[in-house]
Amino acid sequence: MTAAAVAVPVSRTGHDTVPVTRLIAAELRWIFRRPRTLAVLGLLALVPIVIGIGLTLVGQNTGSNAPDDSGGALLVSAVNNAFVLPIAAMVMTLTLLLPLASAMAGADAIAGEAAHGTLRGWLIAPVSRGRLLAVKAFGVATVSVVAVLAMCVTGVATGLIINGTDSLFTLSGTTLSLGEALLRILLVGGWIVLQLWAVGAIALAVSSWTEHPMLVVASVLAANIVFTILGFLDSLKWLHPFLLTQNWTLAPASVLQDPMSLSMIGEGAVRALCYIVVGLSLAYGRLATRDG
Repeated sequence: MTAAAVAVPVSRTGHDTVPVTRLIAAELRWIFRRPRTLAVLGLLALVPIVIGIGLTLVGQNTGSNAPDDSGGALLVSAVNNAFVLPIAAMVMTLTLLLPLASAMAGADAIAGEAAHGTLRGWLIAPVSRGRLLAVKAFGVATVSVVAVLAMCVTGVATGLIINGTDSLFTLSGTTLSLGEALLRILLVGGWIVLQLWAVGAIALAVSSWTEHPMLVVASVLAANIVFTILGFLDSLKWLHPFLLTQNWTLAPASVLQDPMSLSMIGEGAVRALCYIVVGLSLAYGRLATRDG
């Protein structure tokens, strides 16, 4: 046997041979080219503008018909208040639209690609299952950040244009500087992003078990509604600390007071982190054994 006939084995550098930056860039391009993703993000960016214009047009009539719920009370407080407007808009959409954006991103990340037959390419590629899940989770997290950031920007801009910089005051009557108001708005935005990451983690877990994206969206939104209903039942108070949606409307409102009370903010953050760990663990457990 000659030396030329001897097959030279191809050396492998390990299972993760694709740079993670390349994977993330490809995932983000794929996400932000989806028309439905852009449509939802655009709709969320318009919500503070619509609310601001609506409150300006009917603001003189809100005092006598103020709603009793926390979200409605925030809307009433947002009249002529550029500080409360973006926070009220985010709280109102936290009940449905913002979780919808995260659920859609989580559904498209795994179930959507499985439905289109592209997930199998990921599974047989030189990419570990842990890295695959990390890239998908990063994409879902990015959608949540962009959605909340878009609402913050349009909310602050709308409030300042309509009411001016002298309308930045807390519910306690304390006037804030523009910098202080922006820091509090970003604090609420960051907290809401964390809640959306928890929703996205659960969506990824459900998405890893099905090839039907709409089933993922329906399941996550149904769970959101059930959690909200359970939160209203006083007979189930023992269960309330475990519900992700607990204090979703009350915790952001605590930032509007002076001085701020961060107890509910901290409690909600810890709860969201637990959901993130559980959701990503379930998703990884399924992806680690999935072959198609």
